[in-house]
Amino acid sequence: MTEPIKLAANQPPQFYRGGEAIASLRGASPDKEFGPEDWVASTTTLFGQAENGLTRLPDGRWLRDAVRADPQAWLGAAHVSALGDSTALLVKLLDAGQRLPVHFHPSNSFAEQHFDSHFGKTEAWIVVGTSGDDPRVYPGFKQSVDPATVGEWVREQDTEAMLGALNSVPVAPGDNVYIPAGLPHAIGEGVFVVELQQPTDFSLTIEWRDFLDSPEKGHLGIGFDTALQALDTSARDPESVIRRTGGANESIVDLLVPGAAEFFRADRLHPKPTLALDPSFTVFVVLDGEGTCRTEHGGELALSKGDTVVVPYAAGQHEVSGELTIIRCRPPAPGA
Repeated sequence: MTEPIKLAANQPPQFYRGGEAIASLRGASPDKEFGPEDWVASTTTLFGQAENGLTRLPDGRWLRDAVRADPQAWLGAAHVSALGDSTALLVKLLDAGQRLPVHFHPSNSFAEQHFDSHFGKTEAWIVVGTSGDDPRVYPGFKQSVDPATVGEWVREQDTEAMLGALNSVPVAPGDNVYIPAGLPHAIGEGVFVVELQQPTDFSLTIEWRDFLDSPEKGHLGIGFDTALQALDTSARDPESVIRRTGGANESIVDLLVPGAAEFFRADRLHPKPTLALDPSFTVFVVLDGEGTCRTEHGGELALSKGDTVVVPYAAGQHEVSGELTIIRCRPPAPGA
């Protein structure tokens, strides 16, 4: 596999409302039913499921199986040496049609111990659109909280206390939020993001009532007493996890705070008029415009607003040109 591949929408069922912004970006007909998450270039399944969430390539194969069959072509030898045959990345389009519940994610070490997984679920949100009167996000506690207090909130399902304890930050397109493992968080209604995350579906949802069918789906079967051991109850300055890039107009804009590079990389690309890019497993989300991606092997792919594209490492050097705005998502650099 040596050429970029355009991907169809991939929207596994979710428990919350949303999806209009995804349909608008992709130019879908208004009567088409879209879910709130579009899993792009996904080799990850929904928690506990065999296939739901996986990306199917145009030739009918699961992307997961194609990568496993030829990991060096898809990922590069250095990546395979460091991370094996995992892409180490899941990209989503996420359109919050309602506020998401307060939840958090496990670290690598916690996930290895309790979920037999090499990866936890650190993530980041690239805000690409907002709607409504008050779009905002909730990253981390405003003040340190006693773990016993959090446990009481969970037992009582005290939504007001949980949400009220979090930072509440208005956001606009160009704002980018890094969510390290353990950090409690929620996304507010009307926030549309390109999300990068480690390739798992481990969400420990402490505000489960009115969102999930049972508390077991909140703690993923390990019990809240165990799950809460992974929660960061310290105070967090929200500005420490946010990079605001709305005013930046360089050809390549690094979107995330420095600590995120250990887990994934994200840039906004504006070819002026052409950008040359190094070989890498890459996911493109085209936010606006029209143009072309050309590879060193002579391949050429037309790009336009709403396209999602996976670029194998074996595509080699490639360039994008045209009046385009692209979010480029990549796994961590080998050795990061």
